[in-house]
Parts: sequence; C-alpha cells; structure tokens
Amino acid sequence: MGLRINDTAPDFSADTTAGPINFHEWIGDGYAVLFSHPKDFTPVCTTELGYMAGLKDEFARRNTKMIGISVDPVENHNKWKADIEKLSGNKVDYPMIGDPSLSIAKLYDMLPAGAGDTSEGRTPADNATVRSVFLIGPDKKIKLMLTYPMTTGRNFDEILRALDSIQLTAKHAVATPAQWKQGEDVIITAAVSDEDATKRFGTFERVLPYLRTTKQPALDS
Repeated sequence: MGLRINDTAPDFSADTTAGPINFHEWIGDGYAVLFSHPKDFTPVCTTELGYMAGLKDEFARRNTKMIGISVDPVENHNKWKADIEKLSGNKVDYPMIGDPSLSIAKLYDMLPAGAGDTSEGRTPADNATVRSVFLIGPDKKIKLMLTYPMTTGRNFDEILRALDSIQLTAKHAVATPAQWKQGEDVIITAAVSDEDATKRFGTFERVLPYLRTTKQPALDS
C-alpha cells in the first residue's frame, strides 16, 4: 500500500553527511522537508540542492528542518557538495542521507520492492521515481507529497508557500484558496458557524452560499 497524506512518515535510521540519525528523533518537535534524488552528480538535482541550501533560513524561521536523500553512499554526497556550492554559491550544511541499499527509497514507496538492494550499477533512469518531496509535521504525519519527473526542476518556493498554509490551517479553522500567499485572505471552513466565525475572526464576507472569506489570522494568535 502506497503512502498517503496523514499517514505516519516511516521511521528509519541512516548514515548522513551530518552523521547517523534516527529520522523521527531528528525531526523533533518541528516540521521537516525530506526531498529525494535519483543519483548524485545529476544536473537538475545539483541545482535543486543548491537552491534549497539558500532557503535554509526561510525554513528555519518556520521551525522546519530540511534533509536530502540520494540512493548513493554518503561519501559520494560529500564529494558532490563541492559542485553544488560551486554552482549555487550556497553551502550545503543540511544532512544528506545515504541510501546505497535502496531501503529508504522503498520504505517511502519511491522504488518497487523488486528494485534490488544496491545502488551500484543503477543509472538515474533506473531511479527516476526517487524525485519526491515529503513535508512532515511535528506529529510525524505526512502533510504534503509531490513527485516530479527528472527533467523538471522542483519549485521549492511552492513548498514554502504550502508550508505557510499547512501551519496556518493547523492552528486556525481556515483553508487557503488557489494561489494564496502569506497575508492574503483565507476561507473559513464549513465546520464554523456564522456566529462562531464572527467571534473568531471579527468580520467575514460571504462570497457564495458555501464560501466565506476573512482576513488571515496571525499564526501566533
């Protein structure tokens, strides 16, 4: 059975460029972004890892850790980091998981059980489905999943936008509309009565019989 949103993110222990970790313990009481790569020294992934390194402070402000994984050994990752920094100008100081046995890729349903048990001899095309992003909450539940083809670089600004929405809607009885960005109006969920909406949000606009909008509440309110 494949993973779904609100499933518990599979736990694992692994070697990383920052030393051994237990994944759930490493996440701690915040959020985490796990993003995967089919092989080291691939061009699209090199751009992605560098861009993510540049967003580290943005994720940290949201109490969110980042961690990468590629189905290659950690020693390869350490060599790859020099290319990533040369290209992007950003130092990769977040952990990168080594998965040479493919066990974590299989655990997260990114490779089939019959894919073998070694990364040796496998091409990026063999691992083409190891191109996913998992956003995981403090409760260790999967909040978001995205999978991209190898030829399309991922939009990590969208991951930040989605993270803002996920954290806001976890705290308040609201949802966010299409293209929503931090500070824009939000939708009041159907479970909130008009009377309760007035108490919670002060004022709201009924756009359609089933759609009410209000100003975005503050995350810390």
